[in-house]
Amino acid sequence: MRKILVIGTGGAGKSTFARALGERLGLPVIHLDREYWRAGWVEPPKDEWRQRVEELSARAAWVMDGNYSGTFDVRFDACDTIIFLDLPRAVCLWRVLKRSVMYRRTLRPDMAEGCPERLDFKFIQWIWGYRSTRRPKVLALLERHSRDKRVIHLSTRAEVEQFLENIKGGGAV
Repeated sequence: MRKILVIGTGGAGKSTFARALGERLGLPVIHLDREYWRAGWVEPPKDEWRQRVEELSARAAWVMDGNYSGTFDVRFDACDTIIFLDLPRAVCLWRVLKRSVMYRRTLRPDMAEGCPERLDFKFIQWIWGYRSTRRPKVLALLERHSRDKRVIHLSTRAEVEQFLENIKGGGAV
């Protein structure tokens, strides 16, 4: 595993997981939220963003976390492993609420400068609807790529912890 993509809904723990995995494997971690957003929560132009993702994906090794489905094709082509954190909706919502309190008006370690933590109804709706709207598309993409990529689907906190423990202990994953 040299190029690992970590995806999942908001609150699934992508950034925390990517950081832990990067430490265990000695790989650099790329948080797409940090790369995407500009100060004041300003989005980059689509062509600039795609070019940036192509540059990041071309690096020799990485653990990259984030969704940004408009660039899945670039990242899926570049990676050797895809880890889908598919945790229950209630867990994800709880984590997002907890995170919004913990980092209230401050910057999360995986977020771009000038983008303090925020929580709005649109984001909560996105998390709530993920299982019915986005998840089926992600599962289809994973199925399609499972022939040429290592696909790891983790659905519970225990599975996530066990996976990281196996990496830490040098066990097979």
